[in-house]
Amino acid sequence: MTLSETVGAAFEAAFPGGESSQIRVVPATDPKFGDYQCNDALKLAKKVGMKPRDAAQKVADALAALEGTPFSKVEVAGPGFLNLTVSGDWLAAQLAGFASAQNCGIPQRGAGKRVVIDYSSPNAAKQMHIGHIRSTVIGCAIDRIYRALGYDVVADNHLGDWGTQFGILIKGYRECLTDDERANLTVANLEKCYVLSAAKAKEEDGVWKDACRRELVKLQQGDADNVALWRRFIEISIGEFERMYAKLGVKFDTYRGESYYNSMMPGVVERLVKAGLAVESEGALIVNLDAEKLGVAIVRKSDGGFNYTTSDLACVESRVAEYAPERIIYVTDDRQQLHFRQFFSIAAKMGCKTTLVHVPFGLMSYQGKAISTREGNLIRLDELLSEAKRRSLEIVKDRGGDERLAEQIGYGAVKYADLSHDPATAIDFSWDKALALEGNSGPYLQYAYARVCSLLEKSGRDASGAAERRFVVSTPAEKRLALQLLEFPGTVVRAADAYKPSVLADYLFQTAQLYSSFYQSSPVLKSEEPVRSARLELCALFGEVLRTGLGLLGIETPRHI
Repeated sequence: MTLSETVGAAFEAAFPGGESSQIRVVPATDPKFGDYQCNDALKLAKKVGMKPRDAAQKVADALAALEGTPFSKVEVAGPGFLNLTVSGDWLAAQLAGFASAQNCGIPQRGAGKRVVIDYSSPNAAKQMHIGHIRSTVIGCAIDRIYRALGYDVVADNHLGDWGTQFGILIKGYRECLTDDERANLTVANLEKCYVLSAAKAKEEDGVWKDACRRELVKLQQGDADNVALWRRFIEISIGEFERMYAKLGVKFDTYRGESYYNSMMPGVVERLVKAGLAVESEGALIVNLDAEKLGVAIVRKSDGGFNYTTSDLACVESRVAEYAPERIIYVTDDRQQLHFRQFFSIAAKMGCKTTLVHVPFGLMSYQGKAISTREGNLIRLDELLSEAKRRSLEIVKDRGGDERLAEQIGYGAVKYADLSHDPATAIDFSWDKALALEGNSGPYLQYAYARVCSLLEKSGRDASGAAERRFVVSTPAEKRLALQLLEFPGTVVRAADAYKPSVLADYLFQTAQLYSSFYQSSPVLKSEEPVRSARLELCALFGEVLRTGLGLLGIETPRHI
C-alpha cells in the first residue's frame, strides 16, 4: 500500500463515503515539516462543514489508530496541513523492497499499449549538424523512458526525402560533381552539389531552374534513371545518419520519409473534400480553422502539389491503421507549433481517436548566435562529437583514460547539456559548461557513479548486488538520501507524463548532491558493523538508481574515470 493509499484509508475511516482515492501525499517542501505532506483536509473540510484544522486532526487520529502505520509522527500544521514523518523501520523495509524490484521499481503501466515516437527527422542528402541534436537526444530519451515503463514503442525517423530539392540535386549530381565524386558518392558530396546547383537555379535567365523542375517531374513520374539516383541518395543518407546515431546510441525501428506517404495523399484530400472540411480558395484547397483561431491550412496547393499538412495527415492514418497506437508523439522545434495544432485539429475532425502530442523544443544557439550558415557557426554533428571526444580525452588521459572513455564522457556531456534543460527553453551551447566535472553536468554524474563503483570494490561488495539487502536508516543524511531514492519510479512517470527528460535529469543531479552530503557526513568503510554494511547498501542503491536513470537519458556510465 502506498503512502497516499494509507492516508486515503485514514480519510475514509474519518469521513466514510468521501473521495479517498483522490488523496495525495507528496514529499515535504522542507525537512522541518516532516518527510511528507498532505493538504487534502483543507478541501474536504468545506464539504463536511468543519474547520480545516479539526478535519485534519480527525484524519490524524484515524492514522494513529491504523494498525502497522508507517508514520512515527503525524502533526496538524497551519490552516490544516498534515505533516507526516515515516518511521525508520518502514523506510528500511521500503528500501529493501525497492532494491529487490526489477529496473529500480519503474512501474509497467504501459504494458499492452503501443506508442509511436517521431523524432530526429533530418533531411536526406544533407549532413547532420548541431541543430539536429535536440530532436535526436530529446526524442531518444522519451523513447527510452516509455520503453522502461513497459510501452511497446515504435521509433520512426520521418526523413525529409521528397520534394523540390531532389530536382536540384539530380541536376547538380550530373553536372556539378566530378566523375570521382559521383563514383564515391558521400553525403558531403551531395550537399556540395545541392549548394552549387541551387546557386545556379537562382540565375536570372532561369534555364537551370527550369531544368531542375524537369528532373523533378521525371522523378515524380517514375523515370527509371531518376528514381535509381534518388534511391541511391536516400541509401547513402541513411548510412551516414546511422553512423551518427551509432555514436549517440540512438536506434530507430523505421525510416519512413515523406515519400512513403506520396500515394496516400490524394485519398486524404478526397476524403477532406467529401467530408466538407476542405474547400477551394484561389485555386488551392484549404481547411478553414478560423473558428479555433488557427487560421487556414492548405492541403493542396494551387499547382496541384501537396504539403506537410497533407503528408502528416496521410502519415497519421497509416500509423493508426498499422500500429493502433495509444498515442503518437512528435518531437520538433517550436517553430512548427501552429502546423501541429492545425494538423491535430484536422485529424480529429477526420475521426482520429489516437492521442496526438507535439513536444516542441527551443532552438539551440552557439556563442549567443543563431546556428546558421550565414553566421558561420553551422557545426557538423560529426565535428561536434569529435570535439567533445577530444576535450574529454584531455580530461581523462592523465587518469589513464583511453579514447573509449573519452567518447563515453564527451558524448554523454553533449547529451546532458541538452537534456538537463526544459525542452521548451532555448539553449546557448557552451563547451566549458557541458564538460565541467562540477555542477549540473553529465561528467559530474558519471564521475559520481564511478566513485560509487570504486567504493564498493574497495569494500569487497560487488556493485552488481549482495545476496541479502538489509537497510538501516538512522541519521538525517541517510534518511534524506533514502527518501530521495524512493522517489525514482515516480520521477520516471512524471518525466513521461510531461514529455520532459529534464525532470529526470534534475532528479539525478539532486540525488547526486544528497549522496555527496551523505558521504561527507557519514563514514562508510571506516564504520563498524552493522552500520558499515547498511551504508554500503545505501551507496549501492544510489549507484543503481544513477546508472538506470542515466541510461534512460542515453548516457553511459563507465565504472572507472
